[in-house]
Amino acid sequence: MSYRLGVDVGGTFTDFLLIKESDGSTHTAKVPSTPEDSSIGVLNGVARVCEQSGVDPKDIKLVMHGTTVATNAVLTGNGAKVGLLTTEGYESILQVARSFCPGGLGGWVSFVKGPLLAPLELTYGVKERTDASGDISIELDEGHLRDQLNHLKAKGEVEALTISFVNSYINNKNEIQAAKIASEIFTNIPISISSEVIPEMQEYERAETTVLNSYVRPQVSNYVNNLQSNLEKTLGNDVQLSILRSDGGLASSRATADSPVNHLMSGPAGGVAGAIHFCNQAGYENILTFDMGGTSTDVALIQNSRAKVRRETLVGDVRVKAPSVDVRTVGAGGGSIAFVPELTKALRVGPESAGAVPGPAAYMKGGDLPTVCDANIVLGLLPSDVQLGGDMVIDKEAAEQAVQKIADGIGVGLMEAAEGIIKIVNESMFGALRLVSVEQGFDPRDFALVGFGGAGPLHANALGILSNSFPVIIPPGPGVLCAYGDATTQIQDEASRSYLAMAQDITTDKFLADLHDLKDKASESLIKDGVSDSNLEITYQADVRYAGQAFQITVEFDENEYKKKGIQLITEAFDDEHFQLFTFKLDDGHEILMIRAIVKAKQTNFKSVSLSNKKAKLEDSIIQDSKYYHDGAWHDIKIYDRSKLMEGMKIPGPAIVSEMDSTTVVLPDHDAVVDKVGNLIINPEN
Repeated sequence: MSYRLGVDVGGTFTDFLLIKESDGSTHTAKVPSTPEDSSIGVLNGVARVCEQSGVDPKDIKLVMHGTTVATNAVLTGNGAKVGLLTTEGYESILQVARSFCPGGLGGWVSFVKGPLLAPLELTYGVKERTDASGDISIELDEGHLRDQLNHLKAKGEVEALTISFVNSYINNKNEIQAAKIASEIFTNIPISISSEVIPEMQEYERAETTVLNSYVRPQVSNYVNNLQSNLEKTLGNDVQLSILRSDGGLASSRATADSPVNHLMSGPAGGVAGAIHFCNQAGYENILTFDMGGTSTDVALIQNSRAKVRRETLVGDVRVKAPSVDVRTVGAGGGSIAFVPELTKALRVGPESAGAVPGPAAYMKGGDLPTVCDANIVLGLLPSDVQLGGDMVIDKEAAEQAVQKIADGIGVGLMEAAEGIIKIVNESMFGALRLVSVEQGFDPRDFALVGFGGAGPLHANALGILSNSFPVIIPPGPGVLCAYGDATTQIQDEASRSYLAMAQDITTDKFLADLHDLKDKASESLIKDGVSDSNLEITYQADVRYAGQAFQITVEFDENEYKKKGIQLITEAFDDEHFQLFTFKLDDGHEILMIRAIVKAKQTNFKSVSLSNKKAKLEDSIIQDSKYYHDGAWHDIKIYDRSKLMEGMKIPGPAIVSEMDSTTVVLPDHDAVVDKVGNLIINPEN
């Protein structure tokens, strides 16, 4: 009997989902996150879920983990001190950058550029040069390189080293040679070379991405290795730890330690994967995901059961060329703090959050500032006798005292203030949904809305009304759906190369040979981690633009379809998406900039747990009657136990559906139906 465990570390809670591989049955748990060391919360949760489920820890063979260690290192500026070796004359490459300033046209006025990830005093030029065609015009001067390395080492500051030479993406001979020499002088620090991290054109982007890889590498490596060691002590030496990638795939702990730049958006990708899993089973291919946690809300658009993947990742003001699921984040969550500025006296909510410590006032952990969670408690939408995370008692009186500060500040009653907090945070999250739908040329009315996260089901029905996206779907275990996504995701890796060819000049045989070379390269890491060659799934991508454009679109395609249609398959797909975004397309002039192969281990299929029980009645699932405040008045409401809801049951609104990890609100004039896989399908009443 074997189990796999999904783990998702959030800003407030760490979520766990244990899956029995033989029958697909699950057990969930939540524990408070430990920001000082995420691994402590992970180990606490492993103990909790095993104790509650009665599962022997030794039976857990796979642990899939979404982590924010790399993200936090960038946001807090606590990464390693990075030394950079680049081609002589290019020492200021990170400083010059692309002259980018975030914000509008006047963003440069207030923009204060942060410190370089590899400071100028730790950046050294090396005598070498590879030209644009890949020919080495200046051989690596090994003597000069050793001098520069010794100067760098003498500073005694370098904790990680990056080597990024001009045009090394075409020919990496000099980089490989330099890395070998550097490893002789720097014997105890990680060394990252650009031709391995990102073998693509654009000198600045390649250097910045590789430097960021070095910047977070010691922290991520220490975290992953420490967690692996502690898991082996608890679960046995044969436990396999995998970490979620930003693009939604999994990587082994070894691959993660080597290339942490691919894990900057590890956390949000898990929820997207979990939402796709349950919606596919329910027959919904086009969805908007709405993941509301304690600190922030993440949204994404899924079309034809596939998440959109960006070829770049943005963390703070740092932009790197690493693939990530196209997730947009706003600072709105259950812990978002409401306040009234002294100058305007206008109610504001977020982006500041109470987090896990001290948390909302109702948590009784020392917090006294009003939050979205406190407002929901005051309104009766989060009943005070419901225990968060299964065992966290909440204090309604403390929540009322906190929200009363807002009421006094804007001169309204307690209930009006609480309702105002909820309306403002809902509008903020609706703005994020517009970013991934309307502003990308999609009509949200053509998509279902999937609400999850600890606070998502509380607000999902209201967001469905604002966006007119129905049905609103609440999957089973919504508070731990990110952990479910972690546990059911495939191990994945990719390989890419710059191509720079006009479509009309490409021959089918040469193109296929180049794709197969990339496939073999991407497969190496999976085979090294024990995945058999017969258990691999391969897809291909090409980055395409019209000649003369700076904007490019990534097109995914299948090898068999390419053999039938040739390069026309790619150009037509590009034209269709270009028209979707910009309402026009051109007849010719397609340029292929990049090609890549993505290799995944085949998906493990789990049995669905049966929810069929003809003897069960809806009234048997009623926990109690209650009251809640909505649109300026109190209303009667019933609270249901989700664990007792069976397939086909219809819950009329207004209603509250309670479970261990989350609380779902069904608003008046709406109802929720339980489908065959346990989703709550919320629609307006007919």
